[in-house]
Order: sequence, then C-alpha cells, then structure tokens
Amino acid sequence: MSARPLRVVFAGTPEFAVPCLEACRASGAEVVAVYTQPDRPAGRGRKLAPSPVKQAALAAGIAVEQPETLKTAEAQATLAAYRPDLMVVVAYGLILPRKVLAIPRLGCWNVHASLLPRWRGAAPIQRAILAGDSETGVGLMQMEAGLDTGPVLLEKRTAITGDDTGGTLHDRLAALGAEALADGLARVLAGAMLTATPQVAEGVVYAHKLDKAESALDFSRPAIALERQVRAFDPWPGSDAELAGERVRVWAARAVGPSQAGEAGRVIAAGREGIAIACGEGTLRITALQRAGGRRISAADYLNARPELRSPRPP
Repeated sequence: MSARPLRVVFAGTPEFAVPCLEACRASGAEVVAVYTQPDRPAGRGRKLAPSPVKQAALAAGIAVEQPETLKTAEAQATLAAYRPDLMVVVAYGLILPRKVLAIPRLGCWNVHASLLPRWRGAAPIQRAILAGDSETGVGLMQMEAGLDTGPVLLEKRTAITGDDTGGTLHDRLAALGAEALADGLARVLAGAMLTATPQVAEGVVYAHKLDKAESALDFSRPAIALERQVRAFDPWPGSDAELAGERVRVWAARAVGPSQAGEAGRVIAAGREGIAIACGEGTLRITALQRAGGRRISAADYLNARPELRSPRPP
C-alpha cells in the first residue's frame, strides 16, 4: 500500500453517480475534490439547483468545482493543483480532453451502465430495455479519448426482467457501479494491478440521448415494442398516447397476444384488467395511466371516469 492515501478527484452529476461517490469515500482513498455540472434551473420557479452529486459532496465537506468546460488552460491547471492519483468519472456530462486524461498518475476511470461495447453513449439503460435485451450491467473502464471506447477493468452483470423500468434498472445499475468501483479501488489500494481488457470491435451499438419527441406511442408498431417503450421511459420522458380522443400518459402496459379486429390505436376491450388497444401487431393492454393535470391511476379508476369505454367482458 502506498505511504499516503490515494488522492481521487470524483466527477459526476446526477443521482446515478452518488453511490459511486460514496464508494470512493468508503474505500480509504482521499476524495480531494468533486467536479460536477454548474447549477441548473429546476422546478416550477426555475431557480438554480445543485446537482445530486454537489449536494452529497457539500454534505461530506468536499471541495466542489463546477467549470463550464475542461478545455481551458485555467480549468486544467485547477485540476492539476489537486495532484490527483486517479480521476473517477460517472455520468459527469462534460468531455475530458486528452490533456485532462493525462493529469492523474493512474489516469481516469469511468463507470458506464452497459456491457461494453454494446450501448456506448448517453442513454444505455433505456436503450437496453427498448431493444429487448435480456441482460445488461456496468463496466469500470480506463478512459481514453474516444466515446466509451477504453479498455474494461471490471464488469458486473444483471438480468433485465419483464418488470424492469428505466427507473428500477437505473437504481440497480447505480448500486452495481458502486460495487465495481469499490472492487477496483480496493485492488489498487492493496497494490494489485488491474488487467485492462480491450473492447472487441464487433457488437458496437450507440445509446443515443433520449428525446421527448420519442415519448409518443405509435400503435401501428408491434405491441411488444410499445410495452418496452413504456417500461424504458418510466420515469422519463414517459409515454404519451391518444386514448379514444384523450391525450394520456401511459405508465404500465403489457403486450397480450395476437391482434383482434380493429385498426391500430382503437380500443377493442376495456374492463377490470385494463384497456386493450389494437396495434400493428398484437394487442397492448394498458393498466396504469395519467390524465392531463392528474396523477397516476389504474386503468379501472380511469374507466370509472370514462364508462363509455367499458366492454361487457374484460379484455
């Protein structure tokens, strides 16, 4: 073990990164600074709000840096002044130039929420659900100049269940990422070497950033694809649909078998079990939804307000 504590600079912004910050603090390393995105407007009042990582850092008494960019000589000099042995990056949101990657003695590590090289990029959790992947995980990666192209140091896997949403998988992968980071730090602190495994050239898929424009449910698509969309986009950006003339947000739905008579988008049955919508292929049964300005409710409660949609038999 080194004579002095391992000096770590942590860079992260959203809630996903907080467990990894806590893993750094619990490892025995010295977190000398936290880098996070500048405060952004949030809430109805659009007041500037600190990121979840900033809040955690301030609560722990750690110095916080919030540069708009790391490309300037001034920002790079500030980072170098912390004399980091290692920089840990988790969903930070800023590009690290080559000069920044070269500052820490051990380079920069990144915790990424996919099994690389599949789902490089901004939204790997949701894209994995959308694609119908049966498995995902986290990778502890040695960073290099390319987008999520660096060799993988450690990897942890988890199954994607039929009940997983973007939210549940986010939370599970955040915890797994902290475990992978803790393992990596423990090995370095014990004087062990981590083997960096280059990513294979085959199977590269990019997880493009989510866009609110993707939230609309297109009932001409297969029901199974819409079920995955509803799960992947919970809690954000949500899935919007037109239901018998009313715009609603769909929070839970299942693909329930072959198509019944009726054009795509038409309600073909509605009852205690849900609201069945004809799709381009198969049928989607909506079980939880939200009216404009309302809260999330069950399909049964929605039908109490719209009894004209009820079928004489359950869908």
